[in-house]
Amino acid sequence: MIQNKNILIGITGGIAAYKIPLLVRLLKQAGAHVQVICTESALQFVTAQTLSVLSENKVHSEFFDPETHLWNHHVNLGLWADAFIIAPAGSNTLAKMVQGQCDNLLLTTYLSARCPVWVAPAMDLDMYEQPGVKLNLETLKSRGVHVIDAEEGPLASGLSGKGRMAEPETLFQALNDYFAPPVTGWLGKKVLVTAGPTYEAIDPVRFIGNHSTGKMGICIAEALANLGAHVELVLGPTHLSVSENRYAGNIKTTRVKSAKEMLQVCKDLFVHCDGLIMSAAVADYTPEFVAPEKIKKSDERISLNLVKNPDILFELSTHREQHQFSVGFALETQNGEENALQKLHKKRLDAIVLNMVNENTGFQSETNKIVILDNSGKKIESDLKSKSDIAVYLLEHLNLILFKHENENRH
Repeated sequence: MIQNKNILIGITGGIAAYKIPLLVRLLKQAGAHVQVICTESALQFVTAQTLSVLSENKVHSEFFDPETHLWNHHVNLGLWADAFIIAPAGSNTLAKMVQGQCDNLLLTTYLSARCPVWVAPAMDLDMYEQPGVKLNLETLKSRGVHVIDAEEGPLASGLSGKGRMAEPETLFQALNDYFAPPVTGWLGKKVLVTAGPTYEAIDPVRFIGNHSTGKMGICIAEALANLGAHVELVLGPTHLSVSENRYAGNIKTTRVKSAKEMLQVCKDLFVHCDGLIMSAAVADYTPEFVAPEKIKKSDERISLNLVKNPDILFELSTHREQHQFSVGFALETQNGEENALQKLHKKRLDAIVLNMVNENTGFQSETNKIVILDNSGKKIESDLKSKSDIAVYLLEHLNLILFKHENENRH
């Protein structure tokens, strides 16, 4: 669950800050690594020494360390964290988060963080009911920030009502639940995932390839790991990679270049796996001969003889064991469903994922939109989402398609 996760806590000014040392203690007891950022006003309610002792790390509060005069690198903090929780989050901080302001280390780190972010609002009940505050919270939710709603009870003003920051145990549970894999068919499964392009050599410096970055496949591998699966990721040539800190032990990456190399690695790995999700963009053809030296420019034209590459998905799917599943991808520019269904049946797949190429989907895009087709005739179509959200969406529906009986037995 949360053991060995990197949790960054941001504390802003407010009386509820006195509760955060208990949150730090709960996280440390659960085996998490904790670092803390405080605003200047937060340190009027809780001491840096207390937080430092409990977290076993130095507390960050200024852009430059007053002792060493070194820069506190907000980008590094954001990259280090698996989760960032801002608690208490006052109305001023919430407004600045919405507006993109960064006049302190906490806000600057928020703007550069790539991990999930939570906020735990805390303010007086009249402030909490203000339309502007409600709008800011809704705006943050729409941007993917998790909001841990305030609770009702006695407030620092002497009034009683909604506005109390959620208790440290509630904050801890929200973080722990996020990292706890849900009970699905993916839990404990070993899945082979392919991603990225293949490069087919023409000579020592040139190749045939495509524009795939492997991002979709990497997102699928990461989503599988979050669901409790063990992943063998076979990754073609790309500058992208899985976060080693976040997924150490859950995802093993093997890098390859050519289609033949990918086939051999996949054959070796697939016999030990429960199934395959083939999202790699494998080159259909490869040069018949590879020149031993760089081909020099001479004539106006040059001929290149191409031969078919092995069909990795067909090879693995048609020779799989009865307990193994096989899911493919179809990237199309026209007649998408017709072509995808042909591929589904020809390659004997359990399901196929269709995505049509346009300016918002396909290679080198940050978003995707998919259609999932299976052998029962079921068709499931997503909205346009980020590729990481598409991966989660895909696995949720594949869980129902592939592990129907397992899920029924659990319930």
